[in-house]
Amino acid sequence: MNWMSGFLFCSLVVLLQVCSNLEVDADEDPQTPGRSCANWMGGAPGYPGHNGIPGRDGRDGQNGQKGDKGEQGTPGPKGDSGNTGESGAVGLIGPRGVPGSPGLKGEKGESASSYRSAFSVGLTTRVPHPNIPIKFSKILYNEQNHYDPTTGKFRCSIPGMYYFAYHLTVYLADVKVSLFKSGKPVIITYDQYQKNNVDQASGSVLLHVETGEEVWLQVYGEEENNGIYADNINDSTFMGFLVYPDLDYEH
Repeated sequence: MNWMSGFLFCSLVVLLQVCSNLEVDADEDPQTPGRSCANWMGGAPGYPGHNGIPGRDGRDGQNGQKGDKGEQGTPGPKGDSGNTGESGAVGLIGPRGVPGSPGLKGEKGESASSYRSAFSVGLTTRVPHPNIPIKFSKILYNEQNHYDPTTGKFRCSIPGMYYFAYHLTVYLADVKVSLFKSGKPVIITYDQYQKNNVDQASGSVLLHVETGEEVWLQVYGEEENNGIYADNINDSTFMGFLVYPDLDYEH
């Protein structure tokens, strides 16, 4: 192949030389008809050369301008729920809230009238004898009739806790009085009489009383301790009432 290329090259050089000579002769003798190299028979075209080696990659171009923001894409499908994380630290206690509105009124409870027991009585004259129940014949309140003025005793009809109290006028002698429950003294009150003076003796107690048990007052001791007195301006009173019945009580 190399010899062919050399041959073609030599032939081209010779052809160019001939063309030059012809052009010179034509200039010198215009009368002499001549032919230009262009009109002369051309040689056979050569074979295409081989592809050259690819060139190196060019340098990276500069970044183009930022494009406009595209439209929002369609939301993708909802992903699976993740695993539950660990509990966080306990937060600080918040400020105290505003008090709420009052609640609705509750339903009406059972009437307490089923468990009423009370009395309040007084003397009308001086006590005649010691060591027997004092008969308070002046009835101030005895709606349930649990106090018997003929015996001077309160008889329990509702078992539970009771409050008893007495306030006695002391005159002309000392007073020693006791509150009895079922034949036994529970409390004893003593007041010493001051000559030409009116005094007061009082006492109170909270007792549990069973159904059928009796409670009363009586002078404790001898006649000289019987200074309990009453008239139209000086009162001696005895009272008692149910505080609450036993839980298992049913009437």
